[in-house]
Amino acid sequence: MSEPIKNHTFTVCAYGESTFLRECIESLLRQTTPSMVKLSTSTPNKHIKALSEEYNLQLCINPEQKGIASDWNFAYAQADTPLVTLAHQDDIYEPGYLSHILEHSAGAEKPLIAFTDYYEIRNGSRVNNNLLLRIKRAMNFPLRLRCAGSSVFLRRRILSFGNPICCPSVTFFKENLPAPLFDVYYKNSCDYLAWAEISKLKGCFVYCPAKLMGHRIYGESATSENIKTNTRSTEDREILASFWPEPIAAAIFTLYKLGQRSNRV
Repeated sequence: MSEPIKNHTFTVCAYGESTFLRECIESLLRQTTPSMVKLSTSTPNKHIKALSEEYNLQLCINPEQKGIASDWNFAYAQADTPLVTLAHQDDIYEPGYLSHILEHSAGAEKPLIAFTDYYEIRNGSRVNNNLLLRIKRAMNFPLRLRCAGSSVFLRRRILSFGNPICCPSVTFFKENLPAPLFDVYYKNSCDYLAWAEISKLKGCFVYCPAKLMGHRIYGESATSENIKTNTRSTEDREILASFWPEPIAAAIFTLYKLGQRSNRV
């Protein structure tokens, strides 16, 4: 494999004993633009350790088990490079993911985050279109224009109707962002809250409309579990209420909940 580029790291957020972790790692190692890959976990075990040794990857162990936001903040901090992508262990990345991120970010004035479109993986099959994916693509459509990605007003208007940004598709430009990024108060929607806070900053959201990663939907995923327990609903409604007066937020949330059905299996 070619020498990895010096300015980007994939940090894989590993938890428990995911049967999909190997597939995620291999998709990162197949990038047409090679990058450094690390594993990060707060649940060290033989499975994760064996894969780190097999692929000769650095294993970073978080001594604290305080939830997803804590795990993501720790994984984010493990990257010594100015760009970092927090890869989720159940997901996969197309070979051109990183090269497209770098290409679309080139020339952007103070990029904050860069993210791509995505497809879902259900029961081992690729799903390119469903109601939720179409809604998210419509919400992100204005960001195809560089000037739109630089508009605080437009970014916040998009996010005021929900979260169209797929967290594992995001590459962070650390030098332009505060740390820690994720609020540990939230158990599920810490990414949505992070986008809302980052959207206030001067800089650019870079959107690549190609489907360059696969987000796995299955019953045991953290997102599916949080939907079942209404954790996601509670947190998402709280964030929507930060954009709107309560009656308007409630009306938007009624429609927003319909999209959650697409995350049920």
